[in-house]
Amino acid sequence: MEYIRSKKYFTPDLQTKIMGPNPIKLQEELLQNHKIPSGSFVCDLGSGQGLTSVFLAKEYGFVVFAVDLWSEPKENEEFFKKMGLSSAQIKSVKADANELKFEKEFFDAVVSTDSYNYFGRDPIYLDEKLLPFVKKGGFVYITVPGMKKDCHDKLPEELLLSWTPEELDYIHDITYWSNIISHCKKADLISIYEMESNSEVWSDWIKQNNEYAINDRKAIEAGGGDYLNFIAIILQKR
Repeated sequence: MEYIRSKKYFTPDLQTKIMGPNPIKLQEELLQNHKIPSGSFVCDLGSGQGLTSVFLAKEYGFVVFAVDLWSEPKENEEFFKKMGLSSAQIKSVKADANELKFEKEFFDAVVSTDSYNYFGRDPIYLDEKLLPFVKKGGFVYITVPGMKKDCHDKLPEELLLSWTPEELDYIHDITYWSNIISHCKKADLISIYEMESNSEVWSDWIKQNNEYAINDRKAIEAGGGDYLNFIAIILQKR
């Protein structure tokens, strides 16, 4: 991919806001040929410091609710203002993904970039915790870090340079995620596939100088990325 939209956000100050493999590029690939109308109410679930939320608002014209448990709304809202967005275009909400407090069928769509694997691995999560807040016919777009093939029975040494077996248990292959999604009764699976984004988004991340990126360099520079991928999951609520 050329990541035409993402290039606008590849500045040193904005890149410091990424919290893992470049989420803007992941989001751009995930939303190719998307079916969410401009002006839709969109939940950016697991929005971190809000960079993906800005991207959704500015590039796609959505009204975005940046939902995250670990970031502070005041800081996010100051950032949104600096990016030229008003409170009518984007809002920051501190919330647990398992305890969302919105009105039922509030959102036209949910987009979750590189975070769903932390809270969505329970097979009942979609039906009981998330889909009640999505309108009928609305969409859920998810991208998660994955493995090309699950190797938890014999984890490669390259991956263990940066992550413990417990941390790697958040990462699985398409077969695993297909099984999780198969339990969902309130939405149809449109597609699940391995994304093109992998080496490039990891490269962007490990160039950062925070402690987490520095730790992740060890695995990626040793070839750990050969075992990894990103998985896209797209659903539509019945």
